[in-house]
Amino acid sequence: MSEHDEQRTPAEAAEAAAAEDEATAQATRVEGSARVADVHREVAETDVRRAEEEREQAEEQTEKLSRKERKAREKAEKAAAEALEERKKAHEAERQAHAAQRAAPQQPTQTSTASVSSPGVGSTSAPLAQAAAAAPAPAPPPSAPAAQSAAERPEVLVGAAFAGAFLLARLIRAATSSND
Repeated sequence: MSEHDEQRTPAEAAEAAAAEDEATAQATRVEGSARVADVHREVAETDVRRAEEEREQAEEQTEKLSRKERKAREKAEKAAAEALEERKKAHEAERQAHAAQRAAPQQPTQTSTASVSSPGVGSTSAPLAQAAAAAPAPAPPPSAPAAQSAAERPEVLVGAAFAGAFLLARLIRAATSSND
């Protein structure tokens, strides 16, 4: 103890002790506040890192979706090109069939007369029956006009609708599937 401590009154000593206790309590509060500030800083840094990771994941997802979208688009374009090529082939085949039909002479179907027996036309036959037998065979009824396009035939339209629905289902399935 120093000489100055001995000269203090008990009230001064109590006041000095209270001041010292208050200084210690103040230092503890400041240290606690510093720790809280450190924790807040660490939480903020963690939030920043988490936001960066989420952004990176979102970019990866976007890139993955872009790749899937690009693949689906390429697949759809390829399917459309194939469909167009098939339509061209079908149209060409139809055109050739019509050309061959026009080029082929209209001949009645030949039948064998070996198994056909008829009484024939004789002198006792009615004159109208004799005239009908002597007349050339009647022309067959005209078939569908040659200019009838595939779009006017219902069976072709149904087939095209089915093919379109099938392709659409395949595209939707490819776009929504989980594999890359």
